[in-house]
Amino acid sequence: MIKKKDLSKKDLEDWNTYIKNPSDVYDKDKNNRINKGRKERFRFDLHGHTLDEANQKVSDVIFSCVKNKYKEILFITGKGLHSTSDSDAYVSKDFSKLKHSVPNFIKSDEDLNKFVISISDANIKDGGEGAILVKLRNL
Repeated sequence: MIKKKDLSKKDLEDWNTYIKNPSDVYDKDKNNRINKGRKERFRFDLHGHTLDEANQKVSDVIFSCVKNKYKEILFITGKGLHSTSDSDAYVSKDFSKLKHSVPNFIKSDEDLNKFVISISDANIKDGGEGAILVKLRNL
């Protein structure tokens, strides 16, 4: 695939219009989500977020999913292979990576932890070590 470095004004406008309403994108999991009033799984990708941003998003997503009666949340964190924290001696090599810090954040936050049954690595088909599966209580 060849990337264009300079997009034309029309290409940029078309892209921005498409992003606002991607009508041809469908949710392949939509038919599998609803089960006896509770939705199965919500999926959220945390790639590109800082630790603080990710923690805020995790908090928002958990509260929203509890409100909307989801059974579980799949947080895509990545494996931390591209993390730059290894080069900084003053930064934890594990807890500066989302795959380690997100579960720790959930466990340490009392408001979030009361909604959570378990936190585990996802199955291989769902992302394995690069994803976290959070199971929610039935409230």
